[in-house]
Amino acid sequence: MSKLVISSIGPASSVQDGGRPGCQRYGLTPSGAMDRLALAAANTLVGNALFAAGIEIGPFGAIFTARGGAVRVALAGASRNADIAERAVAFDTSVTLADGETLTLGFARGGSFSYLAIEGGVAGEPVFGSLAVNARAGLGSPYPRPLQSGDELQTATTGGAAERRIELPVMPDAPIRIVWGPQDDEFADDSKRIFIDSAWKISATSDRMGYRLEGPVIKHLHGHNIVSDGTVNGSIQVPGNGQPIVLMPDRGTSGGYPKIATVISADFGRFAQIPAGRAFRFKAVSMADAQAEARKFAELLRTLPDRLRGLENFDPNIEALSDANVAGHAVSAVDAGTWQIPPQATS
Repeated sequence: MSKLVISSIGPASSVQDGGRPGCQRYGLTPSGAMDRLALAAANTLVGNALFAAGIEIGPFGAIFTARGGAVRVALAGASRNADIAERAVAFDTSVTLADGETLTLGFARGGSFSYLAIEGGVAGEPVFGSLAVNARAGLGSPYPRPLQSGDELQTATTGGAAERRIELPVMPDAPIRIVWGPQDDEFADDSKRIFIDSAWKISATSDRMGYRLEGPVIKHLHGHNIVSDGTVNGSIQVPGNGQPIVLMPDRGTSGGYPKIATVISADFGRFAQIPAGRAFRFKAVSMADAQAEARKFAELLRTLPDRLRGLENFDPNIEALSDANVAGHAVSAVDAGTWQIPPQATS
């Protein structure tokens, strides 16, 4: 059996899968990947089930080394520099690490989370049907905590399949769509207008439990306490200080603050990828529109295997290129006679 050894990894990195659906009635948070599309795409590239356990890598870098045999992996999600022995590794493609080779990842660019899927998945003992880590609750496998230097992830030796790439739709740089409620009647129309019309930023104090928003104060009509009720990914609570908190996969299953709105499920992964400090806006849509987008997102997940393409290897013949005049007429920058046009004689 092969393994992937972690030489270095930043905080906010852990093993995540599709989460623990059906357990909230026991008060058990669902956890799971922040960006489900990115995890599913990476798994598709290496032949795993869509939501098999992979490595969710936070904004900082990481270094992985294959031991005991070759390990086939794929990267998706937030872009970052990636290389194997100084050979660049592309995102949304699969690549095989030979025994002893090291994959080095830099800081995330334009997003917060990248996903490393491993052919054959991550070996571990499911906890309530999932390997997903919830560090606060001490749940998850093979390590019920964030990953750290020295951890080893057991996996199957690669089967030697051809490398592939996947063509994913470009995510729009558009407002994050929400539906109002379920307690939007706890806020005046002016407050809801401020919520929609304002630019927001995600606080650096945010985590997998909740994203704290920085922006204007949203005032309550009747105080900030309600009878606790259920929450979902994307519930937007407004506590007593008027600064909204968007609940994320490690949230509590119920809460006692009014929820002004809910991020639609189709936009949740895009929202989770917004880096701290970058401005964004919300846009209200109807329940019917949200349901239509949810169906489109489900169809995108279902058809990910149809988006796979072969990975063409291109090994340029440097000697042939040096003999070919691929740039047209060559000139010398230090010899003006090769590039200056002589003046035309006049009659």
